[in-house]
Amino acid sequence: MVFRSVAAYAPQGVLAFSLGLVGEVFTGRFDFAVCTDRPGPLRTDLGLDIRVDAGLDRLATADLVLALPGGRFREPPPPSAVAALRAAHARGAIVAGHCVGAYALAGAGLLDGRRATTHWRFAADFAARFPAVRLASDVLYVDEGSVVTGAGAAAGADMCLHLIRREHGAAAANEIAREMVIPPHREGGQAQYVAAPVPDGADDGRLGAVLAWARDNLHRRLTVDGLAARALASRRTFLRRFADATGSTPHAWLLAQRLNRAEELLETTDLPVEEVARRVGFSAASILREHFSRRRGVPPRTYRRAFQRVR
Repeated sequence: MVFRSVAAYAPQGVLAFSLGLVGEVFTGRFDFAVCTDRPGPLRTDLGLDIRVDAGLDRLATADLVLALPGGRFREPPPPSAVAALRAAHARGAIVAGHCVGAYALAGAGLLDGRRATTHWRFAADFAARFPAVRLASDVLYVDEGSVVTGAGAAAGADMCLHLIRREHGAAAANEIAREMVIPPHREGGQAQYVAAPVPDGADDGRLGAVLAWARDNLHRRLTVDGLAARALASRRTFLRRFADATGSTPHAWLLAQRLNRAEELLETTDLPVEEVARRVGFSAASILREHFSRRRGVPPRTYRRAFQRVR
């Protein structure tokens, strides 16, 4: 389903940060609404009241339903919310929740037998409460098709952008990320916590510059030794700083960057697949097809046809 309408379920004590985050991603781009158990004043975790006019009936028509995190997540979700979430999933809506919003999905039984994630701080509690869920406690988000879960705080943005990328294409997700001034794509399997997510020292500043240079030069043959030399570091030091800053290896990071760029070129240009492969640094179109099909489940030409129709 290529979603067009989005409903965010906000419980009492909803996290204002998450409310603002999903609003920033979806407002003005989709038919977006916030709904709650009883329309009217809704208290946020900051102690501020906001007015929500939509009730749970909004979940009955949305293509994408988001369960937002709230301060009372350890309490069972209201039966009416459980019924609405189950009904939305049963009729084919995509249902997603990040941070402790995953508790509502688990409480509704939608995560039983599935992989899921939540904020690392609450992983032990979540696992004890919901033993039927296969918890992945150290990843940014988990995509189980019709049910998607994300980790805490800003990882909610990663989950939302992943959903937009999955259903509407890389160009749409990248445009939103640029407006929000956030990374356009982080792989779901990336660690929730890395030692230095934002380069801050002189050495890390050099690393940031090297990563930016590598993104602009994906067509080149990029090696660990070459990148380390550009960062003015030994191979061992570079690998350690790279892992601290990205939570990934250079090989995995470069592959992700190349596939990200390939998606965008396939959506926004008519370049032959062979030329797309060359521009993103694959030595042959067959290698691009192999990696692309593994990531997207379809070959590049099929992907291009699908997302050109979406646009």
